[in-house]
Amino acid sequence: MQALPFYPKGFRSCAKNIGIRDATLDFTVIASDVPASAAAMFTQSRFCGAAIVVGREYVADGRLQAFVINSKNANVATGEQGLANIREVVRLVAEEVGCLPEDVLPSSTGVIGRQLPMEKMRQGIVGIRDELRAGQLERSAQAIMTTDTRPKIRAAQVGNAVLVGMAKGVGMIEPNMATMLSYFVTDAQIAPDVLKHCLQQAVQVSFNMISVDTDTSTSDTVAIMANGQAGEVDLAEFQQALQAMAIELAKELARDGEGATKLLEITVDGASSFAQAKRVAKSIVNSPLVKTAIFGADPNWGRVAMAIGKCEEQVEIVPEKVAIAFGDLTVYQGHPLPEDHLDKLTEYLKNSEVVVRVSLGLGDASATVWGCDLTHGYIDINASYST
Repeated sequence: MQALPFYPKGFRSCAKNIGIRDATLDFTVIASDVPASAAAMFTQSRFCGAAIVVGREYVADGRLQAFVINSKNANVATGEQGLANIREVVRLVAEEVGCLPEDVLPSSTGVIGRQLPMEKMRQGIVGIRDELRAGQLERSAQAIMTTDTRPKIRAAQVGNAVLVGMAKGVGMIEPNMATMLSYFVTDAQIAPDVLKHCLQQAVQVSFNMISVDTDTSTSDTVAIMANGQAGEVDLAEFQQALQAMAIELAKELARDGEGATKLLEITVDGASSFAQAKRVAKSIVNSPLVKTAIFGADPNWGRVAMAIGKCEEQVEIVPEKVAIAFGDLTVYQGHPLPEDHLDKLTEYLKNSEVVVRVSLGLGDASATVWGCDLTHGYIDINASYST
């Protein structure tokens, strides 16, 4: 994996294998040298993991000093023992970092319904203070992966500051308020309330706009720390950088969807509201019939019309006003166009990136979402995920 071009000041990390499931990296700590402004967003699942319960509690004051993340075990549906276990993990990490337990945000991802292997966790945490190093965040991006085929990490400069973001998650993805797991660290100086607003704005147009399989995870978390070591930055410039990075990472999650061969981008415009545009776009990107047609390069654009039409809950649709296009190829404009375009559509659908554009003809609002095709590989992965 190529090294990042630059790193934020005052952050150290450690990534290692502690044997949770296999021999790959499965545990990481990312720590700031000083307490940092912080914000986070979490899954809205009613069956959330123990780390979510603790994370919500600990980030509420807008301050953190470390992230601790394990993969291969989600610590979900594990009752009071699961909560006790993750609190112990946090306490042990805090002792190594030299901060309060309340300044450590935990995350867990992997198989649901199994207790954390606490003896392995304890042994893995001991001595981490001597393993934390600057300049190795790429390994953390690897350690948070489950069925991802590659790590996803980005870096950008904002004035004198540096912003680094990483993400994982290619299955059980239709985020509601966050993504599978995503973490940002920056040495910019930003107040907690401003940082929270920046994160919410970025998530709204990135992680909340992707879907692989319509399933919202029990462990969704996106979090950010800003330790101020590089001083103040232009907030508009920082917001733009954070949003652009979040969109890049979100698209990479969709591109790497379990078994996926194609990235799908669905843009709906001419809507009466953003909510309507997003609802229609998500209906298209989530349709198994649309996803399988695109996988097979089948020019059956009627499946897109079906996905538009099935939207309910006060989503007004007037077929005579609708236009449907794939890339620059329009196939429907209030009525079907001559079928001599179908061969061109078949060729277009063989691309690794497929763009579907829909205009509803009802207003000036728009939304763009990202997803992937549905292949035999998705079934292969999820038919044996826990074994």
